[in-house]
Amino acid sequence: MADSKTDIQIFNQSETTLPLSKLSYEKIAAHISDHESCLFNFIELVYVDEKEIIRINREHLEHNYITDIITFRYDESEDRTGIEGTLFCCAPRIKEQAKEFNETEKNEFARIFIHGLLHLAGYEDQSDETQRIMTQKEDFYLSRWAQS
Repeated sequence: MADSKTDIQIFNQSETTLPLSKLSYEKIAAHISDHESCLFNFIELVYVDEKEIIRINREHLEHNYITDIITFRYDESEDRTGIEGTLFCCAPRIKEQAKEFNETEKNEFARIFIHGLLHLAGYEDQSDETQRIMTQKEDFYLSRWAQS
């Protein structure tokens, strides 16, 4: 399904150095497109600090806490062939999580990006069961990306 390359625009509004290249993000999106039978037309990836992720979380989800990612899908494609969205990622939080989980920063940044793309593709993580499925898919795509 990944006949055309996803247009990914990356904005780093945080003071954190990003450990992944644009090519890494493109490869991850291609793997997910291929296996999930979906097409990401446009992904805006915005890295922010803790203060900004709390503001977005409060304004849009009525939650008053730091999170690693907030995903917004904009298209109305029901067949998953024209997915467009923005992923707001808290770069400092992702770096902290890498330490907490004894993971490399590269892998944790990749996992969070994968998580956001899975949300755009229609997956949810509101219950224990859907969280388990998301984690399994994250592990699968993380290992595929690591091998590419």
